[in-house]
Amino acid sequence: MNQNFMKEKPILPLVISMSLPMVISMAINSLYNIVDSYFVAKISEDAMTAISLVYPLQNLMTAIAVGFGIAMNARIAFCLGAKDQEKADEAAVTGMFLSVIHGIILMVACMAGMPHFLRLYTKDEAIIEMGLTYANRVFVFSVIIMLGISLEKIFQSVGRMKVSMLSMMCGFISNIVLDPLMIFGIGPFPKMGMAGAAYATGIGQTITLLVYVLFCIFRPLPLSFKRKNLSFNKALLGNLYAVGIPASLNMALPSLMISCLNGILTAFSEKYVLVLGAYYKLQTFIYLSANGIIQGIRPIISFNYGAGEKKRVRQIFRTTLCLTAGVMAVGVLLSLLIPGQMIGLFTDNETTVEIGVKALTIICIGFIISAVSVTCCGALEALQKGMASLLISLSRYAVVMIPAAFVLSRVLGANGVFWAFPVTETISAVAAYAIYRLIKL
Repeated sequence: MNQNFMKEKPILPLVISMSLPMVISMAINSLYNIVDSYFVAKISEDAMTAISLVYPLQNLMTAIAVGFGIAMNARIAFCLGAKDQEKADEAAVTGMFLSVIHGIILMVACMAGMPHFLRLYTKDEAIIEMGLTYANRVFVFSVIIMLGISLEKIFQSVGRMKVSMLSMMCGFISNIVLDPLMIFGIGPFPKMGMAGAAYATGIGQTITLLVYVLFCIFRPLPLSFKRKNLSFNKALLGNLYAVGIPASLNMALPSLMISCLNGILTAFSEKYVLVLGAYYKLQTFIYLSANGIIQGIRPIISFNYGAGEKKRVRQIFRTTLCLTAGVMAVGVLLSLLIPGQMIGLFTDNETTVEIGVKALTIICIGFIISAVSVTCCGALEALQKGMASLLISLSRYAVVMIPAAFVLSRVLGANGVFWAFPVTETISAVAAYAIYRLIKL
């Protein structure tokens, strides 16, 4: 398979053709997140709260998988652009091996640390028990998640976006179908409650991995997965972790932020924790769609950068920024037009819905401006500038966000936490563009 189309096809059609499959798959992913939480919320508000408290560690695991996958993606696409097949093969095989190791470590650490983690945020034994029931099952699939995401990034690195879309959709749709069956005991399935939600998620992730494996067998990638390509030379490992660690931290920082914000909000009411958890499920529909565009342009930028086509890299960045801002504008409209219906997916409590509506209408103010930070982070990762991308994410999720939420909550109450979102996005967008401009293209 020849990847030269990445530096020959007109920019806008190229970006759309690479991004659209990922936008669709990300939209299905966000739909899964919403539907999954919808069915869990039908168990009880406590169940939804438990899921919200487990979510940061779930997100941490996914962040490490995606972050390291981004490093593999950038390295493989760069090497293919530079016509270095051997190094591209080494990056794929070594990256897969390391992903398995990461999965084993994370599975053990998350399962061992979950009881203490949950007790940091609640003393309610019912919520803790439900959280443990879910977590102890969902983390069993850690290695499967790592391998599935690694293959996702490898397929994307060679431009096989439709395969990535199909594989992810198979997993998400399976999860959506299995959720009500396994949670409520429909058909041949026993009623499993929180355990059923976890098993449905794990089975969906397993199906995604199996579809990737089938494509590797019947429609092989332009890469060699032979054992001889497993390499631990310092240059390769240094490159993978130099990009992978900052990218993982980029993805993991929302977990730190959510945990800190949960800590601030619990001082007011656990209803605010539920609302924040519901918001993060809802915002995935917008941010994951934007992330689909970013996933589509990463290999294009890496390939063209490796091929010395810096002018095309600049053009791709500008095109992506416009498309991402358009997606975020849709998020603003939804948040202003139907906030009650969206929050109502997760709770029937009128007070909680009222809190959620207020939160959405405040937070969405920062959506469009956040397109600058999102696009800059994705472009910098594709250019293998992992630390520069990390600086932007640190601003969005920690350095500005957490202090702003703490200070504003003291002035405006719980709503101050929600006002911290647009304040942070504005400051971070200015910083992101300044950092990106420092990269000489």
